[in-house]
Amino acid sequence: MENKTNNKFTPLSTLGEFGLIDKLTKNLKILHKSTIKGIGDDAAVLDYGEKFIVLTTDILTEGVHFNLVYMPLKHLGYKAVVVNLSDIYAMNAYPRQITVSITISAKFSVEHIEELYQGIKFACDKYGVDLVGGDTTSSYTGLTISIAAIGEAAKNKVVYRSGAKENDLICVSGNLGGAYMGLQLLERERKLFEKGSVERPDFGDYNYILERQLKPEARKDIIEMFKETGIKPTSMIDISDGLSSELLHICKSSGIGCSVYQDKIPIDKETVIMAEEFHIPPLTAALNGGEDYELLFTVPLDTYDIISARPEVSIIGHISKQETGCRLIMSSGSEVEITAQGWNALKDQQ
Repeated sequence: MENKTNNKFTPLSTLGEFGLIDKLTKNLKILHKSTIKGIGDDAAVLDYGEKFIVLTTDILTEGVHFNLVYMPLKHLGYKAVVVNLSDIYAMNAYPRQITVSITISAKFSVEHIEELYQGIKFACDKYGVDLVGGDTTSSYTGLTISIAAIGEAAKNKVVYRSGAKENDLICVSGNLGGAYMGLQLLERERKLFEKGSVERPDFGDYNYILERQLKPEARKDIIEMFKETGIKPTSMIDISDGLSSELLHICKSSGIGCSVYQDKIPIDKETVIMAEEFHIPPLTAALNGGEDYELLFTVPLDTYDIISARPEVSIIGHISKQETGCRLIMSSGSEVEITAQGWNALKDQQ
């Protein structure tokens, strides 16, 4: 529709996903006391009784978030659930239910959608959540999946992005960059196959990074570790858009700075080998790749002995004063400013 009074429009790509969210929601007011936390964290937090209800939602769109040339529908269904559960765990909460809404085009058969739901059901069974509703409608453009996840937590256990304090330890679960390098491998082989350069895709022995992209897992075990040790993180976020972006989210929300050490960032050897084959610095994949769905969190300094003994966790830095900024300490000892270069859902597609 033509705007006769103003022909100058602002491209969405100039704001990015989070800039657009900030612009659209800056004047929204909370009307109910039951809304404890609204927009601005991994999930909303609602008070409806003895426990907090935690709610999140995510959309996966064909051609933007996944390519069915190499993404099996069963894996896609599984991944669509996991990316939502990861947000619930990032609040130190436990997921209980999900709803699933899909738009589907005529190219899909009943059997295709049954395969998608097999993956959804498998994820529900593995993580102990119930599928309780949703919606289905037609589409002219392909497949879109929108899942909402509902969880719960004791009122004194919920963790936000905004609680990090000076001298806290910065920690991350697992390793980073694998999902991104798995995607690069899949895209390379797809292009070669479609050009007729190869008779069949060759994925070598890179099973780990392929699984990191096609069938990620949510870190329920980290939430269980907190429960087991009695540690409550001061802040937490899941790594969906890249370590650099998530660090900046915590720093902005908490009003602090940080120092992170290159040598401490965990990167799997398969990720390193694949990155070198693509002439990509492994550190770049770890900082900016995204889709690892690991948990980034901060804990008080006095928990060092407990956290450092956990093989599933790496301590990668510490929280500092806000005026120090967000710094990456390189192996050489030099310092560089951390910038957000991860996934932008609204980047210019031209």
